[in-house]
Amino acid sequence: MADGKYPDVQPSNENAVLHEELKTTELTMLLAGSGTISLGNQKFQPEISGHPQVTLKKCNVSGRCFSVINMLGLRDTEFVQKVDWQQLWVSLCNHEIHAFLLLVPLGQITENCGLDWLLESFGARSLEFTIIVFTYDDAQEDTVMDDLKGNTVIEQILDHCGGRYHTCHQSKNDSAMVTELLEKVEIMISGKTQCYYIKDMYNVEKADEEQQEPFTGHAETPEEETPASEQGGHSSSIEDVTVEVKDARVRAGQTESKRAEGPRCEDTDIKELLRRLQLQDKLTTNDFLQISCSSLLQQQPRTEQDMPYAFLQRLLMMDYRARYVTVKEENSNACSERSIDKARINDAPTSAFNALFRKTVSDDESNKKNGIHPMDVQMAVFHCADDFLKQYMVTKLSQCQYALPLIVINPTTQEIQCPLWTFRQITKSWKSHGDSGEVTSKAMPISKAALPMISVFRLGSVSTSKSLLLNGLINQRHNTFFHRHCPGNSQKRLLMDGVVEIAWYCPSGKDTDNFRDCVAFCNLHGDGEENELQQKFLTKSASVNVVFLPNLTQDNKALVIVEELFRSSKPLICLLDDDDSAITDMSEGKYKIGLKNRNQSDIFKDLIKSIRESLSKPHQAFKLEDALQTSGFKVDEDNEDCKKGKACALDLLEQLKETKLFKIKEEFLPCQGKLWQDWSQKNKDLYRLHGDIEKHKSKVEQDMRTIRRKQRDCGLSNLMESFINNLATLNSNQRAYFLKWLGILMDNHSSGTLLDLQRKYDQKWSSLLALKKDRATSKKLEMNQQELETISEELNAATFGIEHFLREIGQIYEAWRGQKDQITIKGEMRNISLLPELAAKLMISGYPLELMDGDAAHVPLNWIDAVLNEVIKQLGDKRIFVLSVLGVQSTGKSTMLNAMFGLQFAVSAGRCTRGAFMQLVELNEDMKMQQSYDYVLVVDTEGLRALELAGKETLHHDNELATFVIGLGDTTLINIFGENPAEMQDILQIAVQAFLRMKKVKLSPRCVFVHQNVGDITASEKNMEGKRRLQEKLDKMTQLAAKEEECDVESFSDVIAFDVTRDVKYFAQLWEGSPPMAPPNPCYSENIQDLKQTIFSHTSKLQKKGKTVSHFKTRIHDLWNALLNENFVFSFKNTLEIAVYRQLETEYGKWTWTLRRAMLVTENKLHNRIENETFDMMLEAFLVEELMESYEQVKKMMNQYFEESQDKEVLVQWKGRFLCKIRELHDDLVKGTKRKFDEVIQQREACKKVDEKRRQYENELFNKSKELALKLKDMSNEEESKKEFDSMWAEWVSELTQGKTPIKSITVGDDVLRILSEDNESSLVHSQKKSASYKNILCLGNYSPYISLKKPDDLCDRDEHSVKQDQERNVFAAWFQNAFKKVTDLISVKNNTNLESPTSNNGLTPEDQDRIRRLLNDVAKEMEAYINNTPVSTMGYNDSYIQEIQHAVTRKVKEFESKHQKLLLKKELIINILLYVCEMAERKFTEFHMEFKEKNDVEMYLASMKPQYYSIFKSYCQGATSAAVFAEFICTKLKESIYQAVCDKTAIDIAGEMRASFPAFSGNRSGMEVHILRSLAEGENFDKFMEYIHTPEKHFKNFIKHNVKMYLRAKNSSKILPLIKINIKQKHQSLLHATNTATAETKQSKGDVNMWLKVFSRQLTDELRFAENDIKGMNHQDITDFGFLQEVMERSLGTVIEQVEENFTSKFSISLRKFREGPDKILIKQLCECCWVQCPFCKAICTNTVKGHDGDHQVPFHHTNGINGWIYRGTDNLCIEFCTTAVASDKRFYPSHTCRDKDLCLYKQYKQAGPRYACWSITPDNSELPYWKWFVCRFQSDLEKYYNRKFHGHGEIPQEWRAFTKEQALRSLDNLI
Repeated sequence: MADGKYPDVQPSNENAVLHEELKTTELTMLLAGSGTISLGNQKFQPEISGHPQVTLKKCNVSGRCFSVINMLGLRDTEFVQKVDWQQLWVSLCNHEIHAFLLLVPLGQITENCGLDWLLESFGARSLEFTIIVFTYDDAQEDTVMDDLKGNTVIEQILDHCGGRYHTCHQSKNDSAMVTELLEKVEIMISGKTQCYYIKDMYNVEKADEEQQEPFTGHAETPEEETPASEQGGHSSSIEDVTVEVKDARVRAGQTESKRAEGPRCEDTDIKELLRRLQLQDKLTTNDFLQISCSSLLQQQPRTEQDMPYAFLQRLLMMDYRARYVTVKEENSNACSERSIDKARINDAPTSAFNALFRKTVSDDESNKKNGIHPMDVQMAVFHCADDFLKQYMVTKLSQCQYALPLIVINPTTQEIQCPLWTFRQITKSWKSHGDSGEVTSKAMPISKAALPMISVFRLGSVSTSKSLLLNGLINQRHNTFFHRHCPGNSQKRLLMDGVVEIAWYCPSGKDTDNFRDCVAFCNLHGDGEENELQQKFLTKSASVNVVFLPNLTQDNKALVIVEELFRSSKPLICLLDDDDSAITDMSEGKYKIGLKNRNQSDIFKDLIKSIRESLSKPHQAFKLEDALQTSGFKVDEDNEDCKKGKACALDLLEQLKETKLFKIKEEFLPCQGKLWQDWSQKNKDLYRLHGDIEKHKSKVEQDMRTIRRKQRDCGLSNLMESFINNLATLNSNQRAYFLKWLGILMDNHSSGTLLDLQRKYDQKWSSLLALKKDRATSKKLEMNQQELETISEELNAATFGIEHFLREIGQIYEAWRGQKDQITIKGEMRNISLLPELAAKLMISGYPLELMDGDAAHVPLNWIDAVLNEVIKQLGDKRIFVLSVLGVQSTGKSTMLNAMFGLQFAVSAGRCTRGAFMQLVELNEDMKMQQSYDYVLVVDTEGLRALELAGKETLHHDNELATFVIGLGDTTLINIFGENPAEMQDILQIAVQAFLRMKKVKLSPRCVFVHQNVGDITASEKNMEGKRRLQEKLDKMTQLAAKEEECDVESFSDVIAFDVTRDVKYFAQLWEGSPPMAPPNPCYSENIQDLKQTIFSHTSKLQKKGKTVSHFKTRIHDLWNALLNENFVFSFKNTLEIAVYRQLETEYGKWTWTLRRAMLVTENKLHNRIENETFDMMLEAFLVEELMESYEQVKKMMNQYFEESQDKEVLVQWKGRFLCKIRELHDDLVKGTKRKFDEVIQQREACKKVDEKRRQYENELFNKSKELALKLKDMSNEEESKKEFDSMWAEWVSELTQGKTPIKSITVGDDVLRILSEDNESSLVHSQKKSASYKNILCLGNYSPYISLKKPDDLCDRDEHSVKQDQERNVFAAWFQNAFKKVTDLISVKNNTNLESPTSNNGLTPEDQDRIRRLLNDVAKEMEAYINNTPVSTMGYNDSYIQEIQHAVTRKVKEFESKHQKLLLKKELIINILLYVCEMAERKFTEFHMEFKEKNDVEMYLASMKPQYYSIFKSYCQGATSAAVFAEFICTKLKESIYQAVCDKTAIDIAGEMRASFPAFSGNRSGMEVHILRSLAEGENFDKFMEYIHTPEKHFKNFIKHNVKMYLRAKNSSKILPLIKINIKQKHQSLLHATNTATAETKQSKGDVNMWLKVFSRQLTDELRFAENDIKGMNHQDITDFGFLQEVMERSLGTVIEQVEENFTSKFSISLRKFREGPDKILIKQLCECCWVQCPFCKAICTNTVKGHDGDHQVPFHHTNGINGWIYRGTDNLCIEFCTTAVASDKRFYPSHTCRDKDLCLYKQYKQAGPRYACWSITPDNSELPYWKWFVCRFQSDLEKYYNRKFHGHGEIPQEWRAFTKEQALRSLDNLI
């Protein structure tokens, strides 16, 4: 004995989870036996009074709740008669008992201890839930374990309940002991399928005993049935209990065996079976096909409830071992007491007899624990499945070469049913032997086939297994029918009695075939006598009846059936169980064959012989469909939804009856035939333009529109209307039936014709080979070849499936989209969006959608877009993992995918996959939590190297398909059939090149290589050798492909993440033997499972999330558009990446604004400090600290965006770059601000003397005003006092200005003319000024009039003799070159292949034009910066500034001329640029000088101060106190400061508001350009267009300035006034706070007014411009009442604030001059710090928001090149090509004007044309681009005048361009945002 624990019931690893779950379950335990026990807070003892009742009490131990049913003492003699057992069972029936605790006091141990009572009351099953609890008192506590050890009686008792026991005190409440008891209960039940005992278990046993025949050797005498309590009160011995328990279990086992062969099962048995299998709910195909964690595991089910799923999963993979699925036993790999019963030490046998033949309870218990019968699992799943899952199951069972349920019995209603629906998709093929010896191939739906049928059943019980015998007839190496010797068989089966199964023998056309034609075998399970209805159906329908008979007596009822069969004319074969004779011909068609003691092979021969003889004569044929429909049994197809679906399908097929099969698509599906193929070809032609490419493109587009119109003209056929209407109106179940029926009926309709065509093709092909062998004439060969092609075309046209209906719907949508929103279907107008909605529903329900049309080899992008958008609408934008497959034709790609995921890709009868199909497979919730996606999207493709494509650009097609499929997939399965080196090389070359392309466009898919049909796959050494060879081949192919793709890689692992040890799989051959009777190879299924695990192990390790459906849709666009171009890598545009980057640019704008705004606020603060003289040195550390909080906030925002965005996997590539850019911006802001304020401080220092003088004036004026007022205080006449003040003011001004020279006004214009005339011709300067031609000098189209070209001889220093000698030597060469050039130019013009920009008479090229234009713009920009930085506003104007401007411009011109020696700028151009710059200087200097004069001219300054001092004078005259005057004076000085501070803060707020809410400023750089283009189109101003094209940065700035001005107008007061009021209020609060603080501190320190002023100004240091020194010299020492000062300050401040607010609101129109830095300048800094590089072809601007960005320049919308002045060489024809179109053509261009023909460059190789071309990424774009086409047409004459060229000849504008309206042009911009 142990210490109270039992090691053999500890929880296994498998049950650990269940064990933990049980800890939270409230256990219910039943107390039986005798004695007392304390459990938690309850004490339990026998009920001794009255009539004992069953009581249920709740207990609690250490927070753990459990319930106890007290039945203590009920087995005692004196109470047993008092118990109302019926009432007891009523009380128990609602309880689930987890444990029986049998209490046994240590001092009262007897030989049965109550086990007999427990067995009698609850049955043998109760012992499985029993724990013996030995109780003890205080005296026994120390010796309890000794008392238990060595006690044989206790050992025998414990044997009955698995050795489980526990010890505890009978009265003490020991929580630890109770907790340990609960643990033991949990361990006991955690290993059970059902973890509690219920009443039904006992009912089953009782029912079995009632039906059990007397057990041989154990006569049930009355004495044996008498309870022990009636035999003198003596207890039975332990041996009696053992026998009783054993007998009960043996009887139960025999009853189960008997019932397995009986007619019906008890309802409780069925319920128990379904409960054990957890099959209470209806099973559907979609639920089952969800990918779960368990579907990835390749192991036996651990519990009974896992069996159905395991069965279906194996069936899905065509693993015929699915039928043998059993529960994996615990510790099955270890030698344990559970797997092998070992004799206990104390049970050593006394003899060999006892050891061998003596049965124990453990023996019976192990025998009793039979698992669920495998066929019960199959049939339970079948009965619980819906019709579609049933059909799926039966189809898979047929593929596994198993017998199929033909007649079943509904376990609930006992109704006989015929699942005819399940057979509809099964097609059998075979080769039959004709009478003349010829072999004919046949293939037909098995439900339609009229075949001989052999019915097989038994009458009575026979020892020979008829299923085993039938297997020998059909396939001796495969168990077609389940029989008693199959793995997993058990004695008890519940659902097979009365079931009829059917199987077919399909001959292979060989001499070894058992039968010459296909034969059906029907096997009735159970006794034919008991299943009379099924037996009669079989005998009636059969061609031959085969009956298994025992040795019957004359009076046996079965003999009546035999007699009837014997008298029938049908052949009868009787197999006699008790007869050993060979085959005997009893009479005509009647045979008997003995089975007893005969060789099974001989029986097979006799049976085959008799059947063949019977079938050789005329016999009845069995047609499954007809037989079941006339059987009288319930047929599953009779349900209303099925009938409705069938009726709709038949209605469609009725319309096809009169049409030949190969004419159906042409007549009923016209949109997808030649029209769609022509459109596809035209679409491809758009990417292969030649000649006048824009004209060619316009013609192709017109042809495409014409084709679409023809498709619309075809309209919807009645067939398509009916199809669409059915999809739209049927409910989901009816729609599913409809599609199934349609597929079945169409296959039935076409299969015969296809078979005939294939036969004709084979015959013609054989005939052609014979002619070639006989060397027939070429004419005859050609004729036969043509006939073969005709048959092939008919075969292709006859291929017809549901995918063609959906393809037609797609084409209808594409043709109607954008033209008509409504479509008529069955007389009802329906929205065109209905079509993709229907397709999306089908896709979500698990139906495959055609991604690429295999016939047209094209992807209908608009249709795919619409369907996927509907999928997103219905499911949400789910994340998907894309799995694609690639391989040579007919290598089993679709079979592999179907086996892996249970898919059924749409394949027409007789043909393999064409094109590409995609299908969604959902993950269940647990799997979604483990993976980073919700669905797997499986892409199945047509095979490479297709024979039907031979001679039709097979290699290009294969490369295109491979690139497309690999680019779409996250993982691609590369399928290789066998290890054929030639085939491997082909597929590897295609795949490697595709993966290399993906690497170059920054896509990173994975791949797994699958070698199909490889023998000896268990040899690991051979596999490793094969993998090594594959690795070498891959590396070699990679190197070859790298040369072709111009990529530097050495090995395949450099291209993608690839592990040859893990990512190469070897598959066994699919069939285990030779078809048609060979079942699938189980090793193939194992390989499928291994591959599945590998795929999902890849995905689980991925950190990035799966792509969304919308991302997948975008990827399809990008890949297909790039594939249409010849150069995939060059043409690929990652739209998703571009969109993510554009959004990142928008966020970048927010981050930079946060930093810039923070620095602007800091600048305002610094300006106030400098003005207030509290800041005299700029430290960089101070600025860093000021910006620190905002900088940290931005970094936090950036990290959050990069880490939490749904596109973080894409964003990660730019994270480091943008963090660096933000850091650079931070540093630039700090350094720029420091530099700026260093200059401000220097200027402030320079103005100190002036400021000091001004303060002196102000102090004197204040004091004088005060003194005068005090003198005139008693003067009552205000006019007199005003005159006195004016007189005195004049004296004061005269006194203060004595000796001061007034600052004169300036005339900058005169200075400009004077200074320019000094160094240039005066007349020229004045004439250019008068003509005003300089005003547009920056944006002229042609600068030729202003340029002189130097002669070549002037460009170098050569002596005259050398020049003359060269001229003489090359005179002929020069003539020849000139003549040759004229010829080549003529040819170039004729062929229209070469482009260059316009050339004038003096030889000025567009490059020269651009250089001059850039020079002028650079000069203007540089001079503008110089003018703005001059200190005129602080130091005053000097004409030296004009002189410096002239010198700077002249210097720039000379630098330009030295760099470009052939260009000489004429004086007119130099004068014009000087006048342009000086006019700008005149405007600015005049403005700046006025500011200087206002601040520094004493007379002007004093004049401006007079009102202020008169107010002071007036206040004193009126008797105001010094405090009041002082407060008024301070507030008056603050007024202008407040106004300026509000303006400066509002400027920042306005800029922020516009940046956030103004659409043009709130997005990225690309979005801003779209708004500019919209503004240009709406304004239709040609000059602004030219400014945008030639000086885009200037135009952008003007656009910002214009919009800011418009925003500041009164109409926006509702947005701006609230900002102003908030800022005014904030300044008011700051002033009040400063007043309160100054007053409080002065009072506290008992200071004077100077202290008050000091504190007040200190509080305003950062808020307003107010310096203490400005007032310090004034006489205000008489102020002592600071409380009063505070009052008057607050009143005065209120007045000033009202005045400031009134100033803003009275006439709302804020001038930009009021701002120190206006919102326009702030926005220009924010928005224009970007890339301004222009396309070298069309001058489109790079739209990258980041200046100095990494990577190539790019723009989403290019212009036509003629806008930039490009022409066709040798002509004056302006070019109309778009560079995005040209780069997809074979056209060429001259990179520069100096290039000759040998330097011509292909547009598609433009990056090789030089540095300015190489830095651009121009991807082909064949969109219509209406905007620029409209612009060219609208401003044709303006452009021709601007460039002095014409749109004619090769540059003639296509007529289609003129159809574009301005509205269309504006709408097209929406697609560019």
